[in-house]
Amino acid sequence: MAILPIVLFPDPVLLEPTKPVGEIDDEIRQLVSDMEETMYAAPGVGLAANQVGVGKRLCLVNVTAGDDPSQLMVLIDPVIHERSSQTEVGEEGCLSFPDVLIDVHRSLTIEVEATDLEGNRRRWTEEGFTARVIQHEVEHLDGKVFIGNISPLKREMIKRKIKKRIEAGDWESAPVS
Repeated sequence: MAILPIVLFPDPVLLEPTKPVGEIDDEIRQLVSDMEETMYAAPGVGLAANQVGVGKRLCLVNVTAGDDPSQLMVLIDPVIHERSSQTEVGEEGCLSFPDVLIDVHRSLTIEVEATDLEGNRRRWTEEGFTARVIQHEVEHLDGKVFIGNISPLKREMIKRKIKKRIEAGDWESAPVS
């Protein structure tokens, strides 16, 4: 396993839709292993492949942030089929946006379909925080970032702050420690 550098916004890889994984081979298994180590080291509760520079439709979710590794979900080629009309606002962060926290509206319940690491395709319902994290990660795989869920004015304010941090050398992709 290896800790991978996390790609930071506005890197173009974050803004491009990812491609289907297809066959689950040793390369994909290694990527999942490396992403798991990276996510827990960050620490984070979700990580999409494009956040480590890989344009594959693959993400990991563990809402315990690694406290309970048995809760790890590997979602290969995930699709959200249904979203409840009932939503809630919750504070979100993102490993590709260090130190940026914003309030985001998300559906409380989703129906998601994905393939696991063993190649089993299944469809199930998630709710609450787990549903929030899956929605966030699937947005990444669609080439979208969470600041797209806020008003244009707030989004531009965040982009200006990021630009200043880039100019000051305080916004660089690097391996987490």
